[in-house]
Amino acid sequence: MLRAIGFSREDLERPIIGVCHSWIETMPCNWNHRALAEKVKEGVRAAGGTPMEFSTIAVSDGVTMGTQGMKASLVSREVIADSIELVTRGHSFDGLVLIVGCDKTIPAAAMALCRMDIPGLVLYGGTIQPGHLRDRDLTVQDVFEAVGAYNAGRIDAAELRAVEEHACPGAGACGGQFTANTMSTALEFLGLSPAGANAIPATHPDKPAAAEAAGRLAVGLVEDGVNARSIATRAAFENSVASFSATGGSTNAVLHLLAIAAEAGIHLEIDDFEAICARTPILADIRPGGRFVATDVFAAGGLGVLMQRLLELGLLHGDAMTVDGRTIAEVAAAAMETPGQEVIRAADAPLRKHGGIAVLRGNLASEGCVVKLAGNDRDSHRGPARVFDSEEEAFASVRDGGVQPGDVVVIRYEGPVGGPGMREMLGVTGAIVGAGLSDSVALITDGRFSGATHGFMVAHIAPEAALGGAIAAVRDGDIVSIDVVAHRIDVELDEAEIASRLGTWKPPVPRYATGVFAKYAATVSSASFGAVTGR
Repeated sequence: MLRAIGFSREDLERPIIGVCHSWIETMPCNWNHRALAEKVKEGVRAAGGTPMEFSTIAVSDGVTMGTQGMKASLVSREVIADSIELVTRGHSFDGLVLIVGCDKTIPAAAMALCRMDIPGLVLYGGTIQPGHLRDRDLTVQDVFEAVGAYNAGRIDAAELRAVEEHACPGAGACGGQFTANTMSTALEFLGLSPAGANAIPATHPDKPAAAEAAGRLAVGLVEDGVNARSIATRAAFENSVASFSATGGSTNAVLHLLAIAAEAGIHLEIDDFEAICARTPILADIRPGGRFVATDVFAAGGLGVLMQRLLELGLLHGDAMTVDGRTIAEVAAAAMETPGQEVIRAADAPLRKHGGIAVLRGNLASEGCVVKLAGNDRDSHRGPARVFDSEEEAFASVRDGGVQPGDVVVIRYEGPVGGPGMREMLGVTGAIVGAGLSDSVALITDGRFSGATHGFMVAHIAPEAALGGAIAAVRDGDIVSIDVVAHRIDVELDEAEIASRLGTWKPPVPRYATGVFAKYAATVSSASFGAVTGR
């Protein structure tokens, strides 16, 4: 059968390298994958291996945002990981090169690689170039915030249309330190991506050569017997969390790194993120909280410059290995910082001393939740709850002026089980920013946020509402208190009142009775454990 499609006896006697990508005609994020796959295959052949190309699915977070389709995003992470495993085990590949792009393809690839513990690597297709409008750099974040500004009467329809038409100029994943670039960064620090390769933008002329080199490297990993788990150690995960903190990255990294660690057999929990973020400052001045976009990181000298800073501060395990055979310290030593760059701050001049996120607990989140600190200067908020049982209800209220300064917007039944699929809330958070409320309103949810979200926002509240978590007991007007310094999130009700309300609570009817969403809801774990299935 393999001879029928052109493989020779000599081809099949060589190491077989599966070359997986998620090219799909629904987004720019993965648009260059087939072209990169050809270059990877050239590298595999040049190194004495035989490539076999296959594909998997992808769901665009940006395109589905604010719709029911967004529920498919996190679910797709599990499907992608499972599909890679099935093809790899089914066809007995010796090694893998996994080309990734939009958000869930990145953690899914690492999950599959660590689950099977075979030689391989993950290659990011690259970030999109920024859009431009009247000398201003744009990302997809600007589009969602422009919608909010339009609804609030702060810009007109022509300006909204202009932002939309100019924000995304070509191939590549969303251009800030949103989830895709956060996880791309995390995998370079984890060591499962070739150092320097992920930060190369999607349309940069150096990207094809990086893909060809990745193919060569994969064959070498097979020949040397370097399996994924020998790279993805506890020290490597701590490095990865530090990179997330230092770049003010997406809160989705918490879910994804917990899931990858579980597949690698590494014990990692949300309190580890708190401990690492407490000592790791924000050093990268990148959107959504900063001034620059992801292409600027590459122009500044790449992620190796950030490694230099973190090593200077004693915040990385420099002896952790990467797939290209060098240690993190060796990768950092080889990095060349661009003179005068302003993207990555000096070690003694951070944007914020406490990086990334903080983990909160209290009577609203006994299993924990996550507050994003990047791009936000507030440490506390106390105000009346405005309760919504879906993202759509909350968005409509913000759009129509129903949310007022001082409010705490509560969005529930959007968790892993209740959604199902734990939708991101960029439509709502973007509307809040666009309406000029980001400095006076807090938002809490058992769902999750886009990496483009900024403001005083708390996500991943667990237990979730659909499982009878305390967030299900909150009513309009209840006073909610959030205190980052004390690591607390509480509704100002006594235990007896919360118990009384939950005593009359009934689980909602599942939104999907059959199919992939129903399967997911029946098997998914809490957000505090990575929202993984099958465990």
